Amino acid sequence: MQGMADSTQAPVSPPVAAKKPHSFTMHGTRVSDDYAWLRDPGYPEVTDIEVLAHLEAENRWFEARMAPHQDRIDTLFTEMRARIKEADTSVPQKDGDYLYWIEFEEGAEYKKWWRRPVAAGDDAGANELILDEVALAEGKEYFRLGAISVSTSGKLLAFSIDDNGSERFTAYVKNLATGEMLADEIPGTLSALVWVANDTGLVYSLANEQWRTDNARLHWLGQPLESDIEIYHEDDDGFRVGASLSSNEKWLIIGASDHETSEAWLVPANDPLGEQVLVKPREKGVEYDVDEREGVLYIHANDTHENFRLATAPLASPSEWTTLIEGSDEFYLTGVDLFRDFYVIEGRERGLDRIAVHYYDDPARIEPIDFPEASYSAGLSSNPEWHTDKLRLSYESMVKPASVMDYDVAAKTLETLKVQEIPSGYDESLYATERLEIEARDGTLIPVSVVYRRDRTGAGPLHLYGYGAYGIAIDPGFSTARLSLVDRGFAYAIAHIRGGDDMGRAWYKAGKLDQRTNTFNDFVDCAKGLVARGFTSAGQISISGGSAGGELMGAVINSDPELWGAVVAHVPFVDVLNTMLDEDLPLTPGEWPEWGNPITDPAAFAHILSYSPYDRVEAKAYPPLMVTAGLNDPRVTYWEPAKWVAKLREVKTDANELILKTNMGAGHGGKSGRFESLKETAEEFAFILWQLGIEG
Repeated sequence: MQGMADSTQAPVSPPVAAKKPHSFTMHGTRVSDDYAWLRDPGYPEVTDIEVLAHLEAENRWFEARMAPHQDRIDTLFTEMRARIKEADTSVPQKDGDYLYWIEFEEGAEYKKWWRRPVAAGDDAGANELILDEVALAEGKEYFRLGAISVSTSGKLLAFSIDDNGSERFTAYVKNLATGEMLADEIPGTLSALVWVANDTGLVYSLANEQWRTDNARLHWLGQPLESDIEIYHEDDDGFRVGASLSSNEKWLIIGASDHETSEAWLVPANDPLGEQVLVKPREKGVEYDVDEREGVLYIHANDTHENFRLATAPLASPSEWTTLIEGSDEFYLTGVDLFRDFYVIEGRERGLDRIAVHYYDDPARIEPIDFPEASYSAGLSSNPEWHTDKLRLSYESMVKPASVMDYDVAAKTLETLKVQEIPSGYDESLYATERLEIEARDGTLIPVSVVYRRDRTGAGPLHLYGYGAYGIAIDPGFSTARLSLVDRGFAYAIAHIRGGDDMGRAWYKAGKLDQRTNTFNDFVDCAKGLVARGFTSAGQISISGGSAGGELMGAVINSDPELWGAVVAHVPFVDVLNTMLDEDLPLTPGEWPEWGNPITDPAAFAHILSYSPYDRVEAKAYPPLMVTAGLNDPRVTYWEPAKWVAKLREVKTDANELILKTNMGAGHGGKSGRFESLKETAEEFAFILWQLGIEG
């Protein structure tokens, strides 16, 4: 037909989304949303022909704009892959009668899970392959292993798989002695798989239609799914339910929580249908978790101090809490792990990780585990055994590759078992890292971790990463992919902005609800501070963030577009107001404690509208922007980035690049597989180098 474009040819102009006038009025304010049609009314099924055609057109435009840079993408990917040890093995860890480890084979995207009887010593002939992700992923565009759990007896393996990125997992059970897959198959799970009742039952949670886990269910092995028993149901749409075992494996712990309140019940693991003991009724704003040893509960709670305390209570009176370790302004108590003879405290002091061993019979005996660097990331790794005399730890910094260590509790010594190997070579002496404090506009000092080559001179390109939400701290850890920017003259910085809990719980609270804009201001002020300190200059800064960090990207290009030379927003949460107004979306009710409820609260409505990136797009120049989305993403729905890009295309006054890539077979995390995901990082870095005009 004359005049019809050939969809097989590379497009010469970006797609223009149709404008379909749509508006609503709430709390006396009229809000327009001309791209609301990009939400398929049948979601989570996306079948609307016009919607799919637009997303595919955006993908063709992305491919056309990136095609001239394919050689650089390939070069970056080759570099990144060369830094990964292809045939790699984790350090075996003892759990009961077996040693467990994982292996990557040469060229493999996915892991193989192995074990060997402890009694077999070093006899490799006794090795057992218990799960082969490579075989399970064969022929699938997307594959993700969810839960994996070996039964107490070591005879059975429960695991779950998502093969489309929707985060609805199907659970399976395997007989490890015979290799046989049992008939037990549970679709639609979104949870751990917890063995109970002498390995005769599994406790799990189903995702409901709104992708919420409002239940804990018991499945008896060998019985039909129809006979599964709901042992707990949560009526509050904002709460999520999960289950775990106590450290001594005597108790099934059922927990329900939102972003600021929690509640827990104990049930005997050998009688999961037995009496449920409520530890303490939920109280708005109080979060706690619980473990048990010899009839005493150990409760990690923020009821008396926002940085949490450690309390104890007798099992017979679980709500009568007595402080064991007071909450502190200086020390943020992030976790407590119980073992038979001691317990371990984890936390942060001035933003740096701290670990210490404590003793039940001598509260004054505290043995901190010391690490050599001024800035690092450290924590407990997998420690499955109740009775142990060694602790498995992880350690890394921005210049030091990840290490696996054992800490001998009695000798108080650290032994390095493995250091991340970089096959293409890595010379730590070539790199330097600093931890800076940059003053934000309200006088708050914001920590910034920076890494760069020691031979870097003067102000040059700088990449600034941020997240700043949900109380999630961004650790100053190691990245092999990051070296592809640093070796090209970049400084790479992480802004530890408010909204995360890098500096304690108050740091988190200062970036949520009506203080949300502190997060955005901190990020901008960190960038300006790095310019003032001579690291870079305005326009030579690339920035990136994903999900809530993508919201950050949208906010700072609205407020300070001239600072940024390139922006990458992964699955960005940019349509904040519309999403928080839609209580039928999977996450919305549970998100109100984080962002506010604009349905019932006019002040929250006005505040979210004041910063929601999609609603704040206006006619002005914006920096070059690369955006990603996942068609099956249940966390940030695909239409948020699609609508945002459509609106930017409509009103922005510049000719800078604006490209959107939607993974049509993946979800929130992008493509699966260790190398496939690297290809997306190579695309991101190629875009940044292109926009900043950096050769090589």
